[in-house]
Amino acid sequence: MMSLPFYQRHHEHYDRAYRHKALESTVSQYQKETKSKSAVYAQGSTAYARGSAAYRHASAANLSLDSSAAYSHGSSAYDLESAAYSYGSTAYDHSAAQSKRSAAYSLDSESLSKSSAAYSRGSESINKLAAAYRLGAEAYSLGLKDSSLMIEDQSYKMSPKAKRAKQNLISEDKENEAIDYSVPIFTGREVSISGITDTEEERIKESAAYVAQRNLFATGEGVSVSKVAKSTSEEERHEKKSRKVAIRESAERVALKKTLEETQAFHKKLNQDKLLHAPEFVIEPRSHTIWEKQNVKFHCSVAGWPAPRVTWYKNNVPINVQTHPGKYIIESRYGLHSLEISTCDFDDIAQYRASAMNVKGEISAYASLVVKRYKGDIDASLLYAGTVSMPLGLGVTPHGYASRFEISFVDKFDVAFGREGETISLGCTVVINPDIKRFKPDIEWYRNGVLITPSKWVQMHWSGERASLTLTHANKEDEGLYTLRVVMGDYYEEYSGYVFVRDADAEIPGAPGAPLDVQCLDANKDYVIVSWKQPAVDGGNPILGYFIDRCEVGTTHWTQCNETPVKFARFPVTGLIEGRSYIFRVRAVNKAGISLPSRVSEPVAALDPADRARLRSHPSAPWTGQIIVTEEEPAEGVVPGPPTDLQVIEATKNYVVLSWKPPGQRGHEGIMYFVEKCVAGTEDWQRVNTEIPVKSPRFAVFDLSEGKSYCFRVRCCNSAGIGEPSEATEATVVDDKLDIPKAPGRIMPTRNTDTSVVVTWTEPPDAKELVGYYIESSVVGSGRWEPCNNNPVKGTRFICHGLVNGEKYVFRVRAVNAAGLSEFSQDSEPIEVQAAIAAPSPPYDIMVLESVRDSMALGWKQPKVTGGTEITGYYVNYREVVDGVPGKWMEANIKAISERAYRIQNLKENVVYQFQVAAANLAGVGTPSLPSQPFKCEEWTIAVPGPPHDVACIEVRKDSLVLLWKEPVYTGRSPIAGYYVDMKETEAKEEHWRSVNEKPLQKKYLKIGGLKEGVSYVFRVRATNQAGVGKPSNVTEPVVAETRPGTKEVVVNVDDNGVISLNFECDQMSPNSKFVWSKNYEPIEDDSRLNIDTKGGKSKATFKDLGEDDLGIYSCVVTDTDGVSSSLTIDEEEMKRLLALSHERKFPTVPLASELAVEILEKGEVRFWLQAEKLSGNAKANFVFNDKEIFNGEKYKMKVDQKTGLVEMIMDKLEDKDEGTYTFQLQDGKATNQSSLVLIGDVFKKLQDEADFQRKEWHRRQGPHFVDKLGWEVTDDCNVMLKCKVANIKKETHIVWYKDDREIMVDEEHDFKDGVCTLLISEFSKKDAGVYEVILKDDRGKDSSELKLKETAFADLMNEVCRRIALSATDLKIQSTAEGIRLYSYVTYYVEDLRVGWVHNDTQIKFTDRVKTGVTGEQIWLQINEPTPQDKGKYTMELFDGKTGHKKTVDLSGQAFDEAFAEFQRLKQAAIAEKNRARVLGGLPDVVTIQEGKALNLSCTVWGDPTPEVSWLKNEKAFVSDANCILKFESGKNVSFTISTVSTLDSGKYSIVVKNKYGTETSDVTVIVISVSGQTDTVQGQDQNNVAVSKKKKTTTASKRKEGEKKDFIKPHVQEIIATEETPVPNETPPVETEKDTKSNQQAAKTTDGKAAVAEMVPQPAESLDRQGKKPPGKKP
Repeated sequence: MMSLPFYQRHHEHYDRAYRHKALESTVSQYQKETKSKSAVYAQGSTAYARGSAAYRHASAANLSLDSSAAYSHGSSAYDLESAAYSYGSTAYDHSAAQSKRSAAYSLDSESLSKSSAAYSRGSESINKLAAAYRLGAEAYSLGLKDSSLMIEDQSYKMSPKAKRAKQNLISEDKENEAIDYSVPIFTGREVSISGITDTEEERIKESAAYVAQRNLFATGEGVSVSKVAKSTSEEERHEKKSRKVAIRESAERVALKKTLEETQAFHKKLNQDKLLHAPEFVIEPRSHTIWEKQNVKFHCSVAGWPAPRVTWYKNNVPINVQTHPGKYIIESRYGLHSLEISTCDFDDIAQYRASAMNVKGEISAYASLVVKRYKGDIDASLLYAGTVSMPLGLGVTPHGYASRFEISFVDKFDVAFGREGETISLGCTVVINPDIKRFKPDIEWYRNGVLITPSKWVQMHWSGERASLTLTHANKEDEGLYTLRVVMGDYYEEYSGYVFVRDADAEIPGAPGAPLDVQCLDANKDYVIVSWKQPAVDGGNPILGYFIDRCEVGTTHWTQCNETPVKFARFPVTGLIEGRSYIFRVRAVNKAGISLPSRVSEPVAALDPADRARLRSHPSAPWTGQIIVTEEEPAEGVVPGPPTDLQVIEATKNYVVLSWKPPGQRGHEGIMYFVEKCVAGTEDWQRVNTEIPVKSPRFAVFDLSEGKSYCFRVRCCNSAGIGEPSEATEATVVDDKLDIPKAPGRIMPTRNTDTSVVVTWTEPPDAKELVGYYIESSVVGSGRWEPCNNNPVKGTRFICHGLVNGEKYVFRVRAVNAAGLSEFSQDSEPIEVQAAIAAPSPPYDIMVLESVRDSMALGWKQPKVTGGTEITGYYVNYREVVDGVPGKWMEANIKAISERAYRIQNLKENVVYQFQVAAANLAGVGTPSLPSQPFKCEEWTIAVPGPPHDVACIEVRKDSLVLLWKEPVYTGRSPIAGYYVDMKETEAKEEHWRSVNEKPLQKKYLKIGGLKEGVSYVFRVRATNQAGVGKPSNVTEPVVAETRPGTKEVVVNVDDNGVISLNFECDQMSPNSKFVWSKNYEPIEDDSRLNIDTKGGKSKATFKDLGEDDLGIYSCVVTDTDGVSSSLTIDEEEMKRLLALSHERKFPTVPLASELAVEILEKGEVRFWLQAEKLSGNAKANFVFNDKEIFNGEKYKMKVDQKTGLVEMIMDKLEDKDEGTYTFQLQDGKATNQSSLVLIGDVFKKLQDEADFQRKEWHRRQGPHFVDKLGWEVTDDCNVMLKCKVANIKKETHIVWYKDDREIMVDEEHDFKDGVCTLLISEFSKKDAGVYEVILKDDRGKDSSELKLKETAFADLMNEVCRRIALSATDLKIQSTAEGIRLYSYVTYYVEDLRVGWVHNDTQIKFTDRVKTGVTGEQIWLQINEPTPQDKGKYTMELFDGKTGHKKTVDLSGQAFDEAFAEFQRLKQAAIAEKNRARVLGGLPDVVTIQEGKALNLSCTVWGDPTPEVSWLKNEKAFVSDANCILKFESGKNVSFTISTVSTLDSGKYSIVVKNKYGTETSDVTVIVISVSGQTDTVQGQDQNNVAVSKKKKTTTASKRKEGEKKDFIKPHVQEIIATEETPVPNETPPVETEKDTKSNQQAAKTTDGKAAVAEMVPQPAESLDRQGKKPPGKKP
């Protein structure tokens, strides 16, 4: 056998169809080629010559790696990953592009073929082709050896794996057949150059050349074998030339080979792990089918590096050898892996998986195991288990899976009803056993037997478990029988259900339903024949016809094709544009209007049928391996003969359709046809298609006159001419040949189910081209007909669904064809909708309940299908079985037995018997059951009891059910002590049975709870006695825990007469269904305590006298239904509740929502009221006071509102005589009730006071009044505002404020804006404490509100005022004074309640004469006199508002202290100078008026240290003492000025000037001397004026003082400021403190010249003012 190429040995190749056997076959075929085909062989190898040429060009370019593009130029099938290899394999490509490239190389040489000429560039020798082949093959080999040079780091990119194909050996007779052959892709980066023998290289070349030859032929270049012949001389000449070229190229190859080896060695060192690749199965495990107890062994072989690790799985669960010792043996030797399973049984039937994994990935392979059993070894128990637990008839398919599958449908879809435009979904859960994951089923959906494909109207989905079909936009075309087919191999199962689609609501009332099933029957290049089906609903009026609309595909514009309605259900649409596609729709019309449009048709192209057929065809033929060239001369043109078999296949009054066969004589070119017509009886032939002949042998003729007869004929034509006409057709009358069908007959309805009826009929006579039938139904007596189907049904039988059970219906049918709808058939006989009655199915699960010497007691299960009526009895047969041979059946009972247990007498002891049971109903006796397993008739001596029987499940809900059973016939040696109930999930194994109850049950029923919704369960019961637990009963049928839709429960009811009853309803009853009531699940035989009444689907069990004897569980079962049942428990508590409710219903009371209550209304009225839950219109009320009825009148206002149930009585006021008991008595039919309210003592007094208060309040609110009483708030300016809210104010309303009963005068009238009155008290303090009152009054009345601001209330207000003041404090500032340094802060204003504390360096300051604090106006300060360095530090001012402390801090240290101290020193010196400067203290008046001749004496006091110098000036000139004027200065302080006799000359301004070293001061006095005559009046006037002015000022001052006092009274404010030291006003010089008399100082100051004093003031720098905290004039501190 041929050895593998190096790339197959060392690398994974991803085309699994590529194997060495196929390669060997290919090479062997090539070696068998004869030398006569050497030219063809050379021709195929020229591709490699081209490759070597390109390779030489690449090596000539300095062997650049970039030049590899030229090397790989010919390859277009592979990417860079295989560039080097693909160059040599260019001929493998099947594309036609290679042939086109070959033609480009041609230089018009006469070579063997086009391809060889292209590559040889005009060479004429076959030897050169052979040499080129050798060079190409060598270059190809080099390319294989070092393809890594052509690829840059692409080693690990894997090409997509080819689809797995079967391994086929190519035989010789298929040598030339073109096959899809994919070249294996490999990396080739770690290929060792050594190790390839010459034989291998030659075989690689040969095989590659052979494939190149085959693919070259497959390209279809039209190569002819006959054109290969060439002379021998030409071959030799070309061969010699090729050898010369080969010598020159040999040296080039040696250099290139060396370079390749060096580069390969370099890359080998760079990558050490390039051999890593993912696992691959060389041999996969195969499936097995074996006999039971045999061993089986799975084998597989895996390739990969590193060596993969193989793990075996069973049904996707890893196989653990340790947990199953001896069962499994897993081996791995030399890449061959195996799994051996010993002694196989049915549990080993599974899907096994081998998983191979390494660092590069994981791959799995699957195999199935089927275990079969010999027919003679079948376990007999399996035949009587009720269900088949093993798959029968299993085999192995070609896929390796079981050939027999059990397919079942769960959660099936039912008959569906929908309307046009709605979405309808059908779904079904599919269960397949065995479940083989790799073998997926084929899900197919059919409508009326036609396979459905997905479209925009239909969507299909398969989830792996559930198949669903969705009609996204239902139309009547979708109506029909839908069938779900599940296909597994050669086996399938089906399930079907009908879908009904009703017409959508018409837009116009009375309009017909939409047509349906619009189709295009015959499409040509300029016409289309459209057909449709008539709707079943005509809207109550006959359909007049139909409109056909067309729309070009790709647009949304619909065009109506016919102007008048057409009645025939086929219509030719003309005027189409050739080559365009159209869709169509149809609308029906009656006299009420036009219907909705039908569903659009499928698109159809306006093309000649011949053109359409050519477009649909695929002319490409498979490669046959043979190239045949015929040299036939073209034949001359032949005129075609006449067509044959011309006939009219359809004729209507609108068109005629012709059909014919092409002629036999027509030449080699295509033919076309001309159609001609003439009126019958004439020879006036007219060509119908005058413009363009038709290509297909079918044509529709239009524009014919209705009622006339025509003949037609056809001619053929081609390039040679027009042939003879065909034979003319018979005369055809242009009219509708199709008549409306007659009505069907013999309408026969028969029962089917509770909601459906089967209707059959006979086909109408002479019916042609029937489309189907419409069936209608009507409830007897209603006169209204409803369609049963909206899509015509074919056949003469239909099941009408959606009928009402118990109603009687009649049916009628009419036929449909293209001409229209027939008349309705006669009405059928009425039929009541009920389920059809049939014989029951066989009973099953026959078991022996007891066996004695001559008899056996049997039990069995009820048939699954009762046949639509209750079972009337059972018949038992038995037969003897002797040595395994059964005897003849004998009847055990002649009369039917009603119970499902029966004792057969007169049996033979120790004889084996088999039994069978048949059930009977009204329809007859059903099929007997299968024979039971053999039982031996012998005396049972076992101590334990026999099995219970008749186990049944009722009252199935989503989480619970009730299990019933009957006691065993055989009780054992001791009485039965109880029962155990076992349960498990249906699919669970036998070991999963678990007991429901721990202690034995005494009763023969049990409610089992805790079930999982949707889970299927089975149950069994075991009896126990003193000897132990007996054999279990038969297992119940699987029960799914679910509450079915429409499930109802037993309801207890108490009627108006107090009668207690149990009620149960059922809407699923059959005609033979009955309600069966039981107590504690035992039939109720004693009717003395319970009366049962059943009417229709309702049953009532009424208690005659409910008592303790009636306690228990009451259940009701409806027979002949799908398990409809329910129960209700009446315990002692429930009994008490029902009896109380019954008593209430017997002796009814009017229920009260609230008892009698009393409330005070707004005007002080008293309202008594109660409310009943409900009152009728006849309800009455009586009102009683102290056992005496009172009536509606002036004092009592009474009212009863039946709608709301409100009963009330209103009294204007409560007097002392109204103390007592009030009672309201109600009567409403039989129901009565009363409620009382006692109002005496303190309760009455409190209510009376409240009424009086409310009355007064109401009267108060009639005039101006206060809504919110007087209160206070502190403003942001720390003022107190008293405010109140008022209402009912008008313009004339006045408001007056009082404090301590004294009126407060306000400056302006209040405008009552926003209904709020305010009084602002600025700088609130202790003097403002008191009682404030505000009074509103006008002509309607008055109201007052009082606010006490004393004690606690005042303290709370002051605390808030202090808090606001503290919050208004500014940051501490530093100010230097003549005495020291002052720290101060401004507040809005100061009150005594605000406590101030100072802290120095966290230590409380103790105040002394040097350090003291005080308040001046709004300034709080700390004065540090004569500061020292010890006074440096952080100072904190603490303000306490009574509740909270507030702090302000300043740092008096460092530069701040130094600057303040320096300023203090400067101010101190200035103060000393100011203190000691010369000054006039007082005594001189401003003006002196004196009469001439009088003596003038002026004196004043001066001061200064040192004593000042004193001088006088008169009129700004020095003035000295003389005899008339004496000037004196005594004791250094007393200055006098004396003029003994004044004259007018002494008038003028006199100035005293005092001066010392600290300063000078001047004081002026004006002396006016009045002469005795002439000026007295003037002087006196002035004097009087002055006096007058002086007096006026004094009067004004006094007036202002009084006004101020009055103002203080009206608007209190703080005028007194508490201070411990006077503080100079900012921007003024501080006054100098002296020990002199203050009054004398003030008097002296009056005579001081103010201007001079100002001029002599010591200036203060602005920066000093800023530092001290003073502000420039005009700015508020």
